[in-house]
Amino acid sequence: MTQDSTSAELYAAYTDLLQKAADLNYSSAVLGWDQEVYMPPKGADMRGRQQATLASMAHELLTSNEYGYLLKQLNAVSAELSDTERRNVALSIEDFEKNKKLSPDFIEELSRLTSECFNNWIAARKANAFSLFAPSLSRMIAIKRKQAELYGYTCHPYDALLDDYEKGANVVMLDALLSKLKQQLPILLNKIKAAPQVSEDCFHQHFPRQQQWDFGIDVLKQMGFDFEAGRQDYAEHPFTTSFSPADVRITTRVDENNYASMLWSCIHEGGHGLYEQGLPMEQYGLPLGSAVSLSIHESQSRLWENSIGRSLGLWQYFFPKLQAYFPAQLENVTATDFFKAANRVAPSLIRTEADELTYHFHVMIRYEIEKALIEGSLDPKDLPAKWNELYQTYLGISPHDDKTGVLQDVHWSHGSFGYFPTYSLGSFYAAQLFDQAKKDIPGLQEQISNGELSTLLQWLRTNIHQYGRRYNSEELCERITGQKLDTEFFMRYAADKYKQVYGLE
Repeated sequence: MTQDSTSAELYAAYTDLLQKAADLNYSSAVLGWDQEVYMPPKGADMRGRQQATLASMAHELLTSNEYGYLLKQLNAVSAELSDTERRNVALSIEDFEKNKKLSPDFIEELSRLTSECFNNWIAARKANAFSLFAPSLSRMIAIKRKQAELYGYTCHPYDALLDDYEKGANVVMLDALLSKLKQQLPILLNKIKAAPQVSEDCFHQHFPRQQQWDFGIDVLKQMGFDFEAGRQDYAEHPFTTSFSPADVRITTRVDENNYASMLWSCIHEGGHGLYEQGLPMEQYGLPLGSAVSLSIHESQSRLWENSIGRSLGLWQYFFPKLQAYFPAQLENVTATDFFKAANRVAPSLIRTEADELTYHFHVMIRYEIEKALIEGSLDPKDLPAKWNELYQTYLGISPHDDKTGVLQDVHWSHGSFGYFPTYSLGSFYAAQLFDQAKKDIPGLQEQISNGELSTLLQWLRTNIHQYGRRYNSEELCERITGQKLDTEFFMRYAADKYKQVYGLE
């Protein structure tokens, strides 16, 4: 663009460039989705090359001198832009300055390594052998340390990686939040431990795969997931990805002898999917067309999975329908029995199947390990032993093999160091947001008991989804609830629910 270009012309050129970069990134995301859902094993090597090429092309666009000059011009005429345009440009300048710190060669190397690492993780899980994953994981940790150095940080190298998922988060903030939880949670857990344990036998029967799938689709439709703008498939590790608000993919997995595995994954990923479908289409490729952060994203899945999905009210509506799918399995089970089973608290090995209280210890374990790996105080070869040690310390149990231990999560194979803390943050945000939704929506609990979920979805669309990245997580929380993030909302929510489940005083 020339120096004489109008602000409208500059903004149009900016939009066009960002949307082209988005086209490349979403094309790579399609290949990533296919890799985890349908790709044959022999396609792995070429898939890594294809994704690396697309990632490098997008990065070159977003770090080009042309783009930098365009942002500089737009910043100079910011007074002539609308509020929405100004916010997009401001966020893009932040992103540009950060992206410039990583060279195209670095991005291509990281993309290739990610593909290799993921496929080695799959192979290691199948063989139940961490040793097959360890070499590529060691290289991934090394490149993530390098990334932290390139980004720069003040206190801890982990802070630089956290910022990719939760802008402004740091080790000091997380240590304080999780330390508070370490003090509060055991008090509630000890009360639960002293109470008679509830049975979850109703989940551990034979539930045929197709019926599980069909009921899951029914639940997703009731939640408001638009199957004209999305689909669900099977994956080794459930995840959600989006190529636009009109094309959102969610995945789940099925264990025919444990119905909980599919049900909660389905609702959880459905919550993520609803957020993606609610982002403003007119902001495609622009900052305001993206989710604000991973913790707010997780707040949406946790709100649907825990605040709604594991509530007695929802199952007063859904349980008769579930019994129609599984009459023999649930013949002698009531909605209250099912509600209690859904909220049974007990230490477990698998994070994605943990109850919502002990879940946070799973996150703490991964957080402590990640910090140690990135700062260099833990050697990757010692990871299984450290993992088992921390599980014994925090949960009193130890994995009996690598698959149920250190190989259970896909995140490190993707290079997603700094991601795990957002799971706990998401739970805290979910409790605080749901508390506000109950104040803002008269009769919300009654609506849930009648299967009427559209009003809640619209509240989420209005208060969260429509804004994209306009506000950061703390700003958004304070705008909606009048307060910054406070774990007290989660603890009150948990105390109220588990009084019902365990009959606590």
